[in-house]
Amino acid sequence: QVQLVESGGASVQSGGTLTLSCVASGDISGDDCMGWFRQVSGKEREGVAGIDSDGTTSYTDSVKGRFTISQDYAKNTVYLLMSSLKPEDTATYYCAAGYCTGGLGPTGIPPENVDYWGKGTLVTVFG
Repeated sequence: QVQLVESGGASVQSGGTLTLSCVASGDISGDDCMGWFRQVSGKEREGVAGIDSDGTTSYTDSVKGRFTISQDYAKNTVYLLMSSLKPEDTATYYCAAGYCTGGLGPTGIPPENVDYWGKGTLVTVFG
């Protein structure tokens, strides 16, 4: 059984930095990309960043230059380094595993290609 467990969510002041982690367990060998999505209550979940097995990355426009996605295969962990945080980054962040046969989309894993979701971790940016 595949599990994705996020951690690192917190309340942080505007301009601050936060790193989210997602540990994958179980067999995700059929999935070749990992990513992060976020969702604000009452709004649709949106893609934030994605990384494929070659290390290619993609980011939604609003986080380019501020967020960095990376992966440690030895630890089965994907990270999201978030810097210069803004109040509009406040959301629940979800880790996802999926397939990117046709390549990453402009905002990471195409939502229809996600096979597994984590339960989310809350990021609140104040000030």
